[in-house]
Amino acid sequence: MKIIVLDGHTLNPGDLSWDDLGSLGELTVYDRTTADQIVERANGAEALLTNKVPLDAEILEQLPDLKYIGVLATGYNIVDIDYAREKGIVVTNVPGYSTASVVQLTFALLLELCHHVQRHSDAVASGKWSRSPDFCFWDYPLMELSGKTLGIIGFGDIGQRVADAAAAFGMDVIGYSRTQTDQSYRRNFRWASLDELLAQADVVSLHCPLTPQTKGLINAGSLKKMKETAFLINTARGPLVVEEDLAKALNSGGIAGAGLDVLSAEPPAPDNPLFGARHCLITPHIAWATKEARTRLMEVAVCNLMDYQKGDSKNVVNV
Repeated sequence: MKIIVLDGHTLNPGDLSWDDLGSLGELTVYDRTTADQIVERANGAEALLTNKVPLDAEILEQLPDLKYIGVLATGYNIVDIDYAREKGIVVTNVPGYSTASVVQLTFALLLELCHHVQRHSDAVASGKWSRSPDFCFWDYPLMELSGKTLGIIGFGDIGQRVADAAAAFGMDVIGYSRTQTDQSYRRNFRWASLDELLAQADVVSLHCPLTPQTKGLINAGSLKKMKETAFLINTARGPLVVEEDLAKALNSGGIAGAGLDVLSAEPPAPDNPLFGARHCLITPHIAWATKEARTRLMEVAVCNLMDYQKGDSKNVVNV
């Protein structure tokens, strides 16, 4: 079997091994593949693995040998699922591999907004503490999470794990989801409408999928419903947020701060309106990228292809 990885660098920049995948066939790994290179590189492959290289119908119809697409991520919107199904191409994804890591970065962003750890560390390094007449100082307001309300939009595996972590901090949690499962075992939790959540939460954290219904969910109207003291956290998908509206809300004091790991375009344009916005932390889509999470991703990707070869495909998204 000829196996091609179109964009392997983000999954494995050199600290993991492709050997297990290579044991399943004739493997070629490209770090990155541009749109005009896809067909040439994928020609003759029975199995293609991709993270962010798009495989639309126009591309797929030029690859008659292709039988399997392994998406090296949970989201699979980069593949034309309907066309792949029509042509009998199996498409798999890797669900759940980064849940713990995403939860961790969610709170890393939130805690930075609460305590401004890096800024205070920089102040100490610059000599400000040494010059202080007091035993301590702080340049920014410090906020305790205990007793605050966390509003979680999207209550799947990641949203629920965020709720677990919030409970450990002593937070109250309100959730909004299109499907409301039984959460009666949770202390200090309740379901709410979206408007209620936005109005009552001290922190709004996004953990919902990107769909036509959720695109632009956080916009000028929804931001006006939030407290001026509230924080927004987004470790889900960039297009959930209308970035110009968020920048205006931050700069005008409409909300107190934001922590974002995703943007609407990645990599972003240099003139993104959130760059330089007041009290806005932005990390470069790294919530998924711990070595532990990438190791799990690699392991499941190998198992997905191995199961396909055995005729027992798992994690198929275009059944």
